[in-house]
Amino acid sequence: MTVNRRQAIAATAALLAAARAAAPRGAFAQSSTVPEVRKAVLGYIALTDAAPLIIAKEKGFFAKHGMPDVEVSKQASWGATRDNLVLGGGSGGIDGAHILTPLPYLMHTGRITQNGQPVPMAIMARLNTNGQAISVAEKHKALGARLDAAPLKRVLTQESKVAMTFRGGTHDLWIRYWLAAGGIDPDRDVQTIVVPPPQMVANMKVGTMDAFCVGEPWNDQLVNQKLGYSALVTGELWRDHPEKSFALRADWVAANPRAAEALTAAVIEAQRWCDTDANRQEMCTVIGRRAWFNVPVADIIERTRGNIDYGDGRKVEGSPLLMKFWRDHASYPFRSHEQWFLTEDIRWGVLPEGTDTAKLIGEVNREGIWRAAAARAGVPNAEMPSGTSRGRETFFDGKVFDPENPAAYLASLSIKKTGAA
Repeated sequence: MTVNRRQAIAATAALLAAARAAAPRGAFAQSSTVPEVRKAVLGYIALTDAAPLIIAKEKGFFAKHGMPDVEVSKQASWGATRDNLVLGGGSGGIDGAHILTPLPYLMHTGRITQNGQPVPMAIMARLNTNGQAISVAEKHKALGARLDAAPLKRVLTQESKVAMTFRGGTHDLWIRYWLAAGGIDPDRDVQTIVVPPPQMVANMKVGTMDAFCVGEPWNDQLVNQKLGYSALVTGELWRDHPEKSFALRADWVAANPRAAEALTAAVIEAQRWCDTDANRQEMCTVIGRRAWFNVPVADIIERTRGNIDYGDGRKVEGSPLLMKFWRDHASYPFRSHEQWFLTEDIRWGVLPEGTDTAKLIGEVNREGIWRAAAARAGVPNAEMPSGTSRGRETFFDGKVFDPENPAAYLASLSIKKTGAA
């Protein structure tokens, strides 16, 4: 009996040793990638660049990476997104979001949170490049303001309302750059106001707004309803500019590092799916549904294909300035791009002069997790960027941003507001 027992134990040990020898890392590697949790609550605004989060849910990419219970929850505004991130998923809010790239930095520093209380944040991926536009009211069409905003100087006054979606966010920075390049001071010559993206067209319809900057599909919807025209798509202002990001609360990432990587891998897979031309129609059909945007597919599809009806007689087919989710490293969170956003927020007084931007980017940007998630998602090395900077960037007005010398860029700008907001 004892001999048989010893033989059985020895045989079992031998089998286990053989299994480990055959696959010394396999079992352990598999267990080390299992997410700590199955659920996260992620927010989104009804904008086309939220598609990767929606598609990751609808096509099962979150489930594929071990997180089948992810919720993707519509937010009423960017202010609501911020407030729900402050609450966190455990307190009835959200754990992460489709978000304007500067907002995680403004939350991380407490610049936009109640009582200036910092909420540490982590940017996991960029969601897209391009895909926004600056729209002008129909009543100003005859002036012909396009990439050059200067023709509007004749009609804009200190009572004129120019809308964006959140102070210090991407749309605010695009419309400020455009106005200032045309000699219009966005702080002195007009009123810049905040309007949530889904309410832009309705607000233009009542005739109280002169221009706005927002993502699609709202610019195309404005044209389709003949309420105004697109002066420019933002890729004309800065070709292949960074736009939205996928961000998580930093404490959630710290508590659930494998889940954070899994979420990012699922988003990356969804981005690659969305950027496949054959999937564009299905993508637009999905996000246009009542459960997500409740917008006609006709208001979404054309600009995702690069077909732009500006609404003022200009029509472009197959523009290279279409929204990109994956191609040309659209998903990778370049640190150099975040340096530009922070520099512009210093320009307009949203962040104070003297902000240690390099330190801030080091705390918030999690490009290392992006790389691990991309490998997990099966991204070939050839599609990975080689560094954390895209280098010098040139804008439509000839200004050059060198991420190695942001102070020189800031000094070159004639219209600006420095100092704390």
